[in-house]
Amino acid sequence: MHPKPPGPNNFPIVGTTPYYSRDPFRFMEAVRDAYGDVATFDLGPNETYMISSPELVQQVLVSDPERFRKPKFQSDAMEELLGNGLLLSEGEFWREMRQLAQPAFAPDRIDELTEMMATRAESLVNDWNDGDVRDIEVEMATVTVEIIVDAMFGTEIGPDRTRIVQENLEPLGRRFEPDPRRAIVPDWLPTEENRQYRAAIETLEGVIDDVVAERTDEGLDGDDLLSILLRARDEGRIDDTQVRDEAMTMLLAGHDTTALTLTYAFYLLSENPEAEARLHAEIDDVIDGKPGMADIPRLSYTRWVLDEAMRLYPPVYTMFRQATEDVELGGYTVPEDALVMLPQWAIHRDPANFEDPEAFRPERWESPSNPQFSYFPFGAGPRSCIGKRFSLVEATMVLAAVAKRFSLDRVDDGPLDLRGSLTMHPADGMEMRIERR
Repeated sequence: MHPKPPGPNNFPIVGTTPYYSRDPFRFMEAVRDAYGDVATFDLGPNETYMISSPELVQQVLVSDPERFRKPKFQSDAMEELLGNGLLLSEGEFWREMRQLAQPAFAPDRIDELTEMMATRAESLVNDWNDGDVRDIEVEMATVTVEIIVDAMFGTEIGPDRTRIVQENLEPLGRRFEPDPRRAIVPDWLPTEENRQYRAAIETLEGVIDDVVAERTDEGLDGDDLLSILLRARDEGRIDDTQVRDEAMTMLLAGHDTTALTLTYAFYLLSENPEAEARLHAEIDDVIDGKPGMADIPRLSYTRWVLDEAMRLYPPVYTMFRQATEDVELGGYTVPEDALVMLPQWAIHRDPANFEDPEAFRPERWESPSNPQFSYFPFGAGPRSCIGKRFSLVEATMVLAAVAKRFSLDRVDDGPLDLRGSLTMHPADGMEMRIERR
């Protein structure tokens, strides 16, 4: 048995959750700086091992993924929301569902969707006027919801249902914000938060039911994900519950991270005028009219902007795994059932991995020198995000379409406050002034 790694002191029952919930981002950096590659502490009742080494990230996600599973510590609330969809399912069933879904994310199919992505982005900015002040987080969520529903459900969601989705994201996200009270309050207790959470799920399930009914009436010969799922249901391979779980997973996970990547990219560009000028120059040089798939190979700086935005502000700011057996990590024994925390926020910003890590420098991605697995916004290994290529193409199309016509300037001058949930959001939205170029 190897020694237990060092770590911060725990409070009874809630562990370090009060520190983590107060500022998860500062907490992760402080633990990294104080204790090195492996540290241990309790999050609520859960013994947790935080790793800050790219080599250990590789071990957990790539080399030994079968020795770690998705964690159970949020299982009740998460399973109520996402069921047994791709994000939470395990083992052979996950492999079968991933293989079933893969054609919807085939490179050729994504190439065919770029025109739709750009059209959706241009439709969004057609309603913008010079001098408008808009919450760019909301604007980006609007367009990415429309894109994911069109691409993966094969239909239009429409403005009313888009608004319903957005209105119900807040109670969903609030349920997963770090809070020490959740260590002692069971999920089944009918608190106001739990009631709002379940009401939001019920509302979103109604949206999905409507979309499923429409697609069934239209026919199921498409290559979108929902058509694939419904054909599999009709063949008896999956049931209606699984269709619901995969559709809910895709609706929520399929738009949120891309919307946040774009939100942080526009924020960083507004804070770095020289980078914004270089982006505009590239877009003006490459794009004549509406951006398309043929433009992507020449939009190198645009892609670097997105990469750098995800490095500094990774929408998924930390990942968790749960050991299925005793595992040695970095010279320490992680016991079976312990949580393993892989903090993108802390690893992406580690000066051991990136020179001048707090600076926004898109050009660092021209010849990157960072260690492998020091940058993993989409995860890594067999459980890496199935929609990685889709998301990057989508973000490129939207960023190019918006920046071709507008410059965005953040209204607030103060520091950017962040709120941790399942993903990392600006605490107070992202109001920006629209300036026509």
